[in-house]
Amino acid sequence: MPIKKRTPLKSNFNDKQIQILEVAETLFAEKGFDGTSIRDIAKEAKINIAMVSYYFGSKERLLESLIFYRTSDLKNQLDNLLQEDLEPIEKINKLIELYINRINCNRGIYRILHFEFTSKKRDQNLLAFSELKKGNLKSLEAIIEEGQKKGVFRKDVIIPLITPTILGTFFHFHMNKPFFENLLNLKTEDLYNNYIKTNLTKHIQQTIKALLIYES
Repeated sequence: MPIKKRTPLKSNFNDKQIQILEVAETLFAEKGFDGTSIRDIAKEAKINIAMVSYYFGSKERLLESLIFYRTSDLKNQLDNLLQEDLEPIEKINKLIELYINRINCNRGIYRILHFEFTSKKRDQNLLAFSELKKGNLKSLEAIIEEGQKKGVFRKDVIIPLITPTILGTFFHFHMNKPFFENLLNLKTEDLYNNYIKTNLTKHIQQTIKALLIYES
């Protein structure tokens, strides 16, 4: 069966499209993709159902556009990081800051992606995101290889496991939010977010540094 040619996603969205995307993001995160209908999205966005179809065509295409909307600028940020005049470990630290800040500020889309990748129902729609992750891995590889050439990073680093180590620590912390809020006396959302930005990020940086740097 011939593969239907897909229309490329636009690199920018108008205000109405962004409104629809952000409403869809909230509902997908709360109710799941399958539990959310186009009618639900239109009702929450206070628009006609036909407008959602006009802009996105289908719910699957809306999901793909949402992923693109939330992740498309990451490649540029990583490319810029690679060009900065910094030592490899400093680049790694900035990469970790970038990852943690993006995920913490966009928890909804990452919750959606977790469930969608786990279900494997929409592999084709998530193909673009998989390609983005491959590109992100190449950026990480470039930084680590630079450190290896300079003799400051270990040669036996399993590079594909670095990103899961970074993200896994964050997601474990966030998935156990009530426990850590009580344990660490993080009584407000501001205290919780500040802890992630400072203490948790620094802990992850120290962990990754220990994996990369030769023992003295």
